[in-house]
Amino acid sequence: MKIIITGATGMVGSEVVRQALVHDYIELITAIVRKPLDIEHAKLKTILHKDFLNYAALKEVFKQHDACAWCLGVPQAFVTKEEYHVITYEYALAAAKTMLEANPAITFLFLSGGGADSKEKSRITFAREKGKTENALMRLPFKRLIIPRPGGIYPITKPAKIPFSYNFFYWLYPVVKLIAPKQAITSVELAKVIMYLIKNGSDKIILENWELRELFKKM
Repeated sequence: MKIIITGATGMVGSEVVRQALVHDYIELITAIVRKPLDIEHAKLKTILHKDFLNYAALKEVFKQHDACAWCLGVPQAFVTKEEYHVITYEYALAAAKTMLEANPAITFLFLSGGGADSKEKSRITFAREKGKTENALMRLPFKRLIIPRPGGIYPITKPAKIPFSYNFFYWLYPVVKLIAPKQAITSVELAKVIMYLIKNGSDKIILENWELRELFKKM
């Protein structure tokens, strides 16, 4: 199996890369990134790409892959509302449409988030834009579309640059896990579930955090 991973330098995407490398059924991992990764492996190929609104140059790459794990994203606190819309919605839709044009059979997994608003009415930018992106992707003719909605993610490998809210969640996670276990998940657990979903698919398009946790327990 050959897979594409975006957001491979981020908290979840980097863990998906690590998990993909250990699976024998993965023949090739292609990471589409802005800057080189700090990891090398015989199965890992890095493509440096600058314009995430235009993927015409990658059509041949898309033809050669079975699935894409779209983990590209940015914390809402780091950017303006307009920038968050472009990164969350425009980047994903531009890639998804080009992938479908090049390879109609490709599996597309979009990493969303708990609280995504399918009605697109929320005053919270994250919830509104994630919901809008989900809806737009579901209108595309993917044969297999998967949208995990993780809740609070505890990063096992801490990124170099994270917002205050993530640091806050570091010490809050044990409490959340104790009183509301269905709302939390570690980056490793999430990455393992993402790999499982890419390989095996899902009966549902959207999977909430509690469903991701239940799936992890059964793996």
